[in-house]
Amino acid sequence: MKVPFNDLAHRITQHRSALDDAYRSVLDSGWLVLGTNVTEFETEFASYIGTAQCVGLGNGTDALELALRAVNVSPGATVATAANAGGYTATAVRSIGAGLTLIDVDPAAHTVTAETVRPALDTGVDAVVVTHLYGQLAPEIAEIVAICRERDVPVIEDCAQAHGARNDAGMAGSFGDVAAFSFYPTKNLGAIGDGGAVCTDAQHAERVRTLRQYGWSKKYTTDSTGGRNSRLDELQAAFLRTFLPHLDADNAERVRIAQRYTAEIDSPHVEMPAISAPEHVGHLFVAQSDVRAAVRNHLTTCEVATDIHYPIPDHMQKVYQGSSTLPVTERLAERVFSLPCYPGLRDEAIDHVVASVNSFSPAGGTS
Repeated sequence: MKVPFNDLAHRITQHRSALDDAYRSVLDSGWLVLGTNVTEFETEFASYIGTAQCVGLGNGTDALELALRAVNVSPGATVATAANAGGYTATAVRSIGAGLTLIDVDPAAHTVTAETVRPALDTGVDAVVVTHLYGQLAPEIAEIVAICRERDVPVIEDCAQAHGARNDAGMAGSFGDVAAFSFYPTKNLGAIGDGGAVCTDAQHAERVRTLRQYGWSKKYTTDSTGGRNSRLDELQAAFLRTFLPHLDADNAERVRIAQRYTAEIDSPHVEMPAISAPEHVGHLFVAQSDVRAAVRNHLTTCEVATDIHYPIPDHMQKVYQGSSTLPVTERLAERVFSLPCYPGLRDEAIDHVVASVNSFSPAGGTS
């Protein structure tokens, strides 16, 4: 049985009639950029996250960059963040001309902690980006925000993998000064193409709105540096409005699949993550193994697709290499691998994934 790593066609088929209606509505309106659908989606998503405002943008990386600019990160500033989240924040920081301070993560949650952030604050960083990784709300996000506010250092939440993750204190995206979201198609809330957003208060939102359209204060009048063309288009906004009401149900399905894996996979060679809703929304199911290559090769022979999120930490990338050593991050990069986990994954496919992992033997063959 072949199990793909993801199946984006499933949700399109599931919601095809509503998506067709959304498509026709936009075409019939004749308004394709910054129209009613964008405005309505911004209102609906801000309400869902629990922030005053939302600003729709072209993609998640632009959302990170404009979020940083909104809190006055400028060339020569320094931003602290984790090195194990795929390099997206690093790309945004370098696009501004700012510097990076890369910090280690908790071995269980894979996210930065108050303990790992404090030394960076002591060096005088100008901002901290907290990534809610793999679908999990960073467990110490409230404490991190509190210690940063004591130093007047803004916190940007990277919520690209955590749409809908929450705890009793709030939703991912509602803790820091600004929050960046991606709506890339594989995300828990994905568009049919690229898209992004910043969720924040009114003051920062106004700054982001200015920057998303050339830095204009009014048409053809550029008053702000760092502006660009980064607008969520009407079609993607209409599609996102179609998907948003189903986000919590889709997240519950992801968590159900993940919890089946944690309950049913029983291999001495594979370490399972902890998946607890609603703090975790199952964006990725990331296991670990000291014999990762052999496990993945075995799963390939079983026709189960896997991936690695992420194989090369930022501080070990050629363009970012420095003197940093991040032992937990480096150890995780050697061990992590991801199993299929997405809405629409059938029970028989989950059964096959479980059986395939459980049949692994490091000596070859099956156990």
